Amino acid sequence: MAALSFAVREGRDRAGAVGERGVTARADARTPRYVLSCLGIGLAAGLLSGLFGVGGGTVIVPMLLLLLHMDQRLAAGTSLAAIVPTATVGVVSYAIHGSVAWVPAVILAAGAVIGAQVGTWLLARLPQNALRWGFVGFLVVVIVMLFVVVPSRDAELALTWGVGLGLAALGVFTGIMAGLLGVGGGVIVVPALMFLFGTSDLIAKGTSLLMMIPTALSGTIGNLRRGNVDLVAAALVGVAACTTTALGAWVATLLDPFVSNVLFAVFLTFIAIQLGIRAWRARRTR
Repeated sequence: MAALSFAVREGRDRAGAVGERGVTARADARTPRYVLSCLGIGLAAGLLSGLFGVGGGTVIVPMLLLLLHMDQRLAAGTSLAAIVPTATVGVVSYAIHGSVAWVPAVILAAGAVIGAQVGTWLLARLPQNALRWGFVGFLVVVIVMLFVVVPSRDAELALTWGVGLGLAALGVFTGIMAGLLGVGGGVIVVPALMFLFGTSDLIAKGTSLLMMIPTALSGTIGNLRRGNVDLVAAALVGVAACTTTALGAWVATLLDPFVSNVLFAVFLTFIAIQLGIRAWRARRTR
């Protein structure tokens, strides 16, 4: 009995030690480096979000993977949650200058929510690598068009039945690509609104940011249920992003439309290179 009691006590002590180490490990995860990394990511993402009308996920996700060593799902879920406050501040900033098309943004968002469901369904049925290369090709076309078509700052988005149907189709396509590749809607919506619907670059960016809010909220709710969100990281990144999003939007209003197109082309080139590297690595690991 004495031996049995000793064994039980020893087991409890070991379990307690393991539990303490686990608590300590979780507490140590919130180190100053962790906080500073989140804040730095947020500052960069917010500036790009306001400047280009994108959610910033193309910056947040790879940086969370690199600096905080998150897995892909947690990084994507955390990024999506951080986009909600970032896009909200961006919309307010563009709305001050009258550069948000409210009804078209709602149509785009509705289509994107539907498209995202289709995209996630197709994800398990289509070759991911072929999709990546296809999207890289799409981005190359957009980059070339940015040097050919320069939008007028006075151009607006007149809503008709035909335009409404086109916006709904664009929203569905954007949602499908987001579900398949995890890319933000801004890299598709902003150039599409400029080239296909003839809007100014500022209206395209403000409308794109508004479209992202309900889409990101919907995705975040689902990710929270699956445990794919680091709420502390999302809060830090989101708050930091809010401080620079308005600055990015303000700079966008000062830039010449052609200069703005060139900078956006550089940003899309960065995304295309990222996707190309992933596709190449996936090909080599087969």
